[in-house]
Amino acid sequence: MSEQALVLRGVSKAFAGHVAVRDLSLDVPRGSVFGLLGPNGAGKTTTLRMVMNILGVDAGSIEILGQPADQATRDRIGYMPEERGLYPRMVLEEQLVFMAAIKGLGRREATERLGPWLERLGLADWRQRKTNELSKGMQQKAQFIATVLHEPELLIMDEPMSGLDPVGMDVMRDVMVDLRRRGATIVLSSHQMDTVEKLCDRVALINKGELVLDGAVGEVKDRHGKNTVVLAFDGDGSFLGSLPGVARVSDFGQYVEIRLEEGADPQPLLKEAVQRLTVRRFEIVVPSLHDIFVETVTGPGEEAA
Repeated sequence: MSEQALVLRGVSKAFAGHVAVRDLSLDVPRGSVFGLLGPNGAGKTTTLRMVMNILGVDAGSIEILGQPADQATRDRIGYMPEERGLYPRMVLEEQLVFMAAIKGLGRREATERLGPWLERLGLADWRQRKTNELSKGMQQKAQFIATVLHEPELLIMDEPMSGLDPVGMDVMRDVMVDLRRRGATIVLSSHQMDTVEKLCDRVALINKGELVLDGAVGEVKDRHGKNTVVLAFDGDGSFLGSLPGVARVSDFGQYVEIRLEEGADPQPLLKEAVQRLTVRRFEIVVPSLHDIFVETVTGPGEEAA
């Protein structure tokens, strides 16, 4: 058995002369949670659609669960697109059982599996309602159930947290952790860096259709050095970005993450902060995935668009 759940080699795709994905190679280990990151228009969704054969590749090859990509191997995938693929006038239970049948699951078994999923995601009281009667968050949960009901070995999810409130996000996160523990492989495309950082074992960042960074989350963060300062305070911290040695400030009001220039000493920053603010926390940490994402995409000292 291949150790990789998904392998891309030299995959490319262009539309009317615009190269959406260029010579992309990825390895997604079995049993991992793999984060596929990138700014809008980077080629993430195009890549996932090529894996699912919604779009054909112009060049390169795709291997799924140790086999060349074909319809049989793609039936072993649970795919959750960014745009919901639900029928708005179809009853929820009927729709989810129908989608499981497309993946080869019998109606009786699909119905038996469906009940616990509806209960867990808070949709049990809505099983006989039409999809268009559900809220946006409920529809997202229903799409997730459609993705996992046939118990796929590989899950590919494009912005699965979209439209969910904090409680719904926690439930979805817990479910993904459980699925991973049962041996499923998850490919997660998301702009929610905090979620990716906590869930994923490995990440790949693509920009303008090309791979610019990949590896285990811890290794990626270590490669970017321990030159980030977390500062929590009371007072006006607007001066922090103008201090010597400061490359970037991610400002959350009374909490900031400060990226220092290469080789900069954090002690003068601490001294200035103590003199002008009431400091509640000052800690030198590895940069967050958010900061690594922004710096990699925009370059040092620039701001993301």
